[in-house]
Amino acid sequence: MEFMEVICKRRSIRKFKPDPVPDELIRKILEAARLAPSGTNLQPWRFVLIKSEEKRRKLLGHTVNFVTTAPVVVACCVDLNTYKQHKPKRIKELTRAGAFSGVDLEFNDGDKYWKQRGALDANEIREYVSINCAVATQQLVLRATDLGLSTCWVMMFDQSSVKEILGLGNDMEVLALVPVGYADQDPLPRPRLPIEDLLIKEI
Repeated sequence: MEFMEVICKRRSIRKFKPDPVPDELIRKILEAARLAPSGTNLQPWRFVLIKSEEKRRKLLGHTVNFVTTAPVVVACCVDLNTYKQHKPKRIKELTRAGAFSGVDLEFNDGDKYWKQRGALDANEIREYVSINCAVATQQLVLRATDLGLSTCWVMMFDQSSVKEILGLGNDMEVLALVPVGYADQDPLPRPRLPIEDLLIKEI
């Protein structure tokens, strides 16, 4: 499928057929998410595949009910430890790969970039890794569309109870639940604002 066709065809689907999704396709959508860009190549996203009917049923009452009707639910999570624990390693990897070659930028603790930015507090780190995970989640969603699958990006859930059901520790946070399956509906395109309403200015 051509890329703009994928973007235009994507819908938030809330009715799924019971047909199982082949593991090969699930692997492909995870691969698309894995290849997403992230700040300093941090890659803070982590995924939980919820495939068993028993586990999906346990989500009832903790999120919107249609989520549990899909044959697979991908819990898109962030590892809150990645920023502090893995940033130096990721920066070294980027440097070795030549990412900063020819650019007036040196990533080290004494660099003016880090001094200007300042240390991030816990809330800022959570926002930072969540934004990065959102990019990976969108790549997962678009690849699913490309493969003939349907999804819905869901952020309506109880964080603490879903984490408990999934067996996640304090270092993990669920960003979104993404049901994945074959659509049992064919909704019209959603209304979107014209570019003229979105473009603030040209300077």
